[in-house]
Amino acid sequence: MDQHEYQQELNVLMMRRREELEELKKLGIEPYPHEFARNAFSKEIVESFKDDAPRQTVAVAGRIMSLRRMGKASFCHIQDSQGKIQLYLKKDDLGAAYDAFRLLDIGDIIGVEGFVFRTKMGEVSVHAQSMKLLSKSLRPLPIVKEKTDEAGNKIVFDPFADKELRYRQRYVDLIVNPVVQETFLKRSVMMRTIRKFLDERNYLEVETPVLQPVYGGASARPFITHHNTLDMQLYLRIADELYLKRLIVGGFDGVYEISKDFRNEGMDRTHNPEFTMLELYVAYHDYRWMMSLVEQMIHEVAVALNGGAKVKIGAQEIDFTPPWKRITMFDAIKEYAGKDLRGKNESELRSAAKELHVEVEPSAGAGKIVDEIFSVKVEPHLIQPTFIMDYPVEMSPLAKKHRTEAGLVERFEAIVNGQEICNAFSELNDPLDQRARFEEQAKLRERGDEEAQSLDEDFLRALEYGMPPTAGLGIGIDRLTMLLTGQESIRDVIFFPQMKPEK
Repeated sequence: MDQHEYQQELNVLMMRRREELEELKKLGIEPYPHEFARNAFSKEIVESFKDDAPRQTVAVAGRIMSLRRMGKASFCHIQDSQGKIQLYLKKDDLGAAYDAFRLLDIGDIIGVEGFVFRTKMGEVSVHAQSMKLLSKSLRPLPIVKEKTDEAGNKIVFDPFADKELRYRQRYVDLIVNPVVQETFLKRSVMMRTIRKFLDERNYLEVETPVLQPVYGGASARPFITHHNTLDMQLYLRIADELYLKRLIVGGFDGVYEISKDFRNEGMDRTHNPEFTMLELYVAYHDYRWMMSLVEQMIHEVAVALNGGAKVKIGAQEIDFTPPWKRITMFDAIKEYAGKDLRGKNESELRSAAKELHVEVEPSAGAGKIVDEIFSVKVEPHLIQPTFIMDYPVEMSPLAKKHRTEAGLVERFEAIVNGQEICNAFSELNDPLDQRARFEEQAKLRERGDEEAQSLDEDFLRALEYGMPPTAGLGIGIDRLTMLLTGQESIRDVIFFPQMKPEK
C-alpha cells in the first residue's frame, strides 16, 4: 500500500469514527465524561488474584487494545499505566451499554466495574457489571499484532517502528510500544536517586535564570531572543555555572541545579539543542574529591536502575563499580594515538593533527586542536568508566591552574562507552586570572571561534568579593540516561526531541 492509498484508508476510518461519535450522542451517551472512580490497576489485579479468595469487585479503566465481539458476549483487552487486562462483557449484565459496545473501537478509553475471575483458558479477567465510555478515539491506532509460538517466544507483527514517526508522535509510541515507557520510568528513578544522593549531603537545590543578558559557563553558540519591554537582547542559557558560583560567593556551601540548557548546535545521536544538565558546586573541595563523589553517585544510580553496577550496552558490559580508571589527557593521547603533545605550540599541534588525519578548523586554537585529536583518536577506545584528567589551560577558561603542572588545569571528564558524561573542575577563583582567561577567549572569538566564551563583568565582580576553593561538576542527564538504559540515541531518552518541520 503506497502513501496515497494509506491516507485514503485512514480518512475513511476517521470518518467512520466520527459517524460513530454522532450515533453515540444520539443514544444519550456522553463520549467525553468528566471522571471515573478507578480503584485498581491491571498488574496488581493479576498478581494478587487467588482462585480460592472471596470475590473481589474492582473499577478499572484503560484504552481498548483488542476486541472480540461474539453476539451476546464479548471480550476485550484494555491497557492502563501498568499493563493489560482482559474484560468479559455480557449483554445480560450491561443492557443498553452492551448495545453501544458495537460503536466502540480499538483506541477508545472505557471504564468498567465488575468482579475478578479466571476464564476457562486460565486468564485473570474482569467480568463487567457496568461499563462507561470515557473517551472516543477519532483517529485509529497503528495496530501491533502479537503471537506466541510453540516455544513461548513472543512474535510482533506490523510494529510501530518508524523512528521519525515515533519521535514525532511520542503519544502513539507510548501507547503501542509500552516497553518505551520503561526507559522514561528509569529516567525518573535516576533523577530521584541523584536528588536523594545530593540532598542527603545537605546540598541545596536552586534555580537560576534561563534568560541571561550574557551567556557563559560553556563553549557553545546560544539561542538569541528579545525582551520587548526592556528592548534588549537576551540569550537562552547554555550553562548554569556562572550563576551557581555567584551563590557560592554568597555563602552557600553546596548548591546544585537540574535544568534545561540550550545550545544552538547540530543534532545527532548524542546532541539535542535542548537538553538536561545537573550542575553541582561545593565549597572547600577540589576536582579529586569530586571524582570520588561522581563515581559513588553514578554507582548508586546504576544499582537503583538495574539492580547492580553492571549495565549491558549493545555488546559491551559496563561496570560502574568504583574506583574508576584515572589517566591524564596527554597520557591517554600518547597511549591511543602514539603522540606526545605535551608542551607543543599551536603550529606543532596542527601538524600532529594532520599526521593523525584529524580535521580541525582554521580558527581553532591550541586547546581546540588537542580536543579534536582526543575526541577522534581516544574517546572511542574508552569503554569502561574512565576519568580523563588535567586538560590544557586553553580548553578550560573556568578551571583552576594545575598546582604542579604548568600549562594545565585541574579538570576531569568521565568517559563511558566512548562518550563524555560529565565535566568537572577545581574552579578558578582568582578574579585577575579569570579576567585574563576571558580576554583570551575574546581573541579566539575575533579569529572566528563562535563558541568561545563571553566576558561577564558581573561574574568577575562577584569573584572580586572572594570565592572559596570550590569543586564544580556538570553531568549530561540525557547521555547518562542513554548509558544506564542501553539506548543508542538521545532521542530515545527525551520525550519530545527536536525534529525538522513536518512536510
